[in-house]
Amino acid sequence: MASVASPLSVIRPFSALRLAAGAGASFGFGVPPRRLFLGVGASFLDQLRRMASSHGSRSLTTLAWLKRGVSPIEQVLKDVEWPDNFPFKDEDFSRFDESLDSLFYSEPRFVTHIDDPAISALTKFYSKVFPPSNTPGVCLLDLCSSWVCHYPAGYKQDRIVGMGMNEDELKKNPVLTEYIVRDLNVNPKLPFEDNSFDVITNVVSVDYLTKPIDVFKEMQRILKPEGLAIMSFSNRCFWTKAISIWTSTGDADHAWIVGSYFHYAGGFEPPVAVDISPNPGHSDPMYIVYSRKKAFA
Repeated sequence: MASVASPLSVIRPFSALRLAAGAGASFGFGVPPRRLFLGVGASFLDQLRRMASSHGSRSLTTLAWLKRGVSPIEQVLKDVEWPDNFPFKDEDFSRFDESLDSLFYSEPRFVTHIDDPAISALTKFYSKVFPPSNTPGVCLLDLCSSWVCHYPAGYKQDRIVGMGMNEDELKKNPVLTEYIVRDLNVNPKLPFEDNSFDVITNVVSVDYLTKPIDVFKEMQRILKPEGLAIMSFSNRCFWTKAISIWTSTGDADHAWIVGSYFHYAGGFEPPVAVDISPNPGHSDPMYIVYSRKKAFA
């Protein structure tokens, strides 16, 4: 099958302000606004259907994806033909609420932003890819951390760092050995030495980054060679704080967006998208885009 171009190439993103006028949106976690692509990556599905109708023998493969129930999320980053240059503009990272994030997150929220089945699916994924607990020299970093990391029960390493926006939340996180309060949208610099971490995680927060390439370049710098970066996301968000390119596109598009961050930051292996949604249509969806730092980046 031919390489898959960006699912975003078939749409023209709407601004968050334009969407706000008629969205009837929930402005927090809860029922997310269903706009434009119904939150299920419909733009990419439409692309697959068009390919099925216009590419002869390729249609069999495309229709097989749909009939087998293979998640389109997992196809988005296969054989991607990336544009020569980063395809997004500054306005794509604008937000409905441009007030300081430090104000928005000043009050602690001791809640979970995805439901229990989604949390369990994420924890199960972590258990498969994390270094074994108590491995000498292993260090982890949880970016945009809070009072929970969703790591496997009892998981420990000598160093597990949390970086987040609210100190009260970070203090309550039993997994962390240390924490740092930082707004990555103000200062995307990660205050760590090169080649420091084996794993970096980020849970349902990549959609808030307004300087994602800067952050991903920093992630690449501080990961050890072949270190693993895991970005997980759902269709839940604080809508007013999510970037406009995220709120105006669907889940499959989101996987492509996150994959593009890895690609254009440089120094990463080709990113991979995984759909770990435990009960599609019955509980929160859960998606992962991950990549490893190149061994000789």
